[in-house]
Amino acid sequence: MQRIRIGIVLLVALSGCVSLAQAAAEQKVMLMLAGTYCDVYLGEVESALKNVAGVKAVDLKSLKGHAIVMVEHDKATPNQLVKAVNGVKGDGWHCSAQVMK
Repeated sequence: MQRIRIGIVLLVALSGCVSLAQAAAEQKVMLMLAGTYCDVYLGEVESALKNVAGVKAVDLKSLKGHAIVMVEHDKATPNQLVKAVNGVKGDGWHCSAQVMK
């Protein structure tokens, strides 16, 4: 019975370490979005951000006018994300982004 308890404690401790390592390997980047009619084209903004290597998740719903982007640490830079959003444009509309500090 004692061995089972020790095994469970070790298993829980190891799974906690893996979660901490994953959290340290990701970073959150917040972008403020702007541009003519950009709020109408959030699907295109999301697609452009997800096409950047290293992007794990994009949240456009939590904070109006902002994108919260989870990226793998050292795989995607905030400037790459800004460039991706700035490339979202069409005839008579465009999107732009600025990194929030």
